[in-house]
Amino acid sequence: MTTPRTEHLVLPGVLTAEEAAATVRAILGAQRPDGAIPWFRGHHLDPWDHTEAAMALDAAGEHEAAERAYDWLARHQNPDGSWYAAYADGDFEDVTDRGRETNFCAYIAVGVWHHYLATGDDTFLDRMWPAVYAAVEFVLRLQQPGGQIGWKREEDGTATDEALLTGSSSIHHALRCALAVAEQREEPQPDWELALGLLRHAIRRHPERFLDKDRYSMDWYYPVLGGALTGDEARTRIAAGWERFVVPGLGVRCVVPNPWVTGGESAELALALWAVGESDRALEILQSIQHLRDPGTGLYWTGYVFDARAVWPEELTTWTAGSLLLAVAALGGDEATCAVFGGERLPRGLDAECC
Repeated sequence: MTTPRTEHLVLPGVLTAEEAAATVRAILGAQRPDGAIPWFRGHHLDPWDHTEAAMALDAAGEHEAAERAYDWLARHQNPDGSWYAAYADGDFEDVTDRGRETNFCAYIAVGVWHHYLATGDDTFLDRMWPAVYAAVEFVLRLQQPGGQIGWKREEDGTATDEALLTGSSSIHHALRCALAVAEQREEPQPDWELALGLLRHAIRRHPERFLDKDRYSMDWYYPVLGGALTGDEARTRIAAGWERFVVPGLGVRCVVPNPWVTGGESAELALALWAVGESDRALEILQSIQHLRDPGTGLYWTGYVFDARAVWPEELTTWTAGSLLLAVAALGGDEATCAVFGGERLPRGLDAECC
């Protein structure tokens, strides 16, 4: 096992170089030889969290391990461009949820673009392009006339027309990355650009087109994290939900009013804060969740029930660690991570208001 590159993963009150290296080694230790990265060994893999963990490995310089993770996706993509929602311990032959969730499937584009920016490997980009293209086409077949994206296709093939704001916001990010991949390969995709404009308009102007999940913190910050809201509009949204979701010194609630803070949501909020120029508050959020770190493994507990002073659920997940490493990498100036989550090197001219 290589020594992780951790100079930009050192952050006061969050990670030392040794702690960052331990966290990266823990993710590597959970990765199967075939490249799959389950939540933890013995638990399931879902394509979104698998990709998030792979991105964290790239941020730490573990490019070969990250590439194996993307190759796993390419090898096991369904003929329609999708992946199933869950695979037992990352075993592609042991599917435990045959739903096909659109935001899970789209996220490969974010990971592939991040890996390319981290490595400059054109051969990798060419090899992954068919998987990215097929995934985006699968997702856009579930786009509704109002621009929002239906959140899944059921096991029997039925398309769900109901849309999730968090999922659609993540897809907004993925479409921008997919267009960046297409642009790099000089294969313009004007239909994707139109779909992106419609989706952005729905996210910004039509909350009624999405299922009401206002109690969930992800619906609060994901339009910012996914790049649909920027500038003053993004900062206004963050300010409006701050008191509702942030528990000082502990992190971010997953759902209000439940007394439960979660590491993944907290790290993602930190990324969103960094993206709108609020690095100081992003640092405070990351510092506040260090009570979730398990010093023995370098991983992080999924969440903490603060009125009972209890870790729950009792699981140490690769994706929680991955989201934290990505937030730290952005604050530390990692070029690829900053470009992907800050919008740099993503296509411009796609933000015009549509009717």
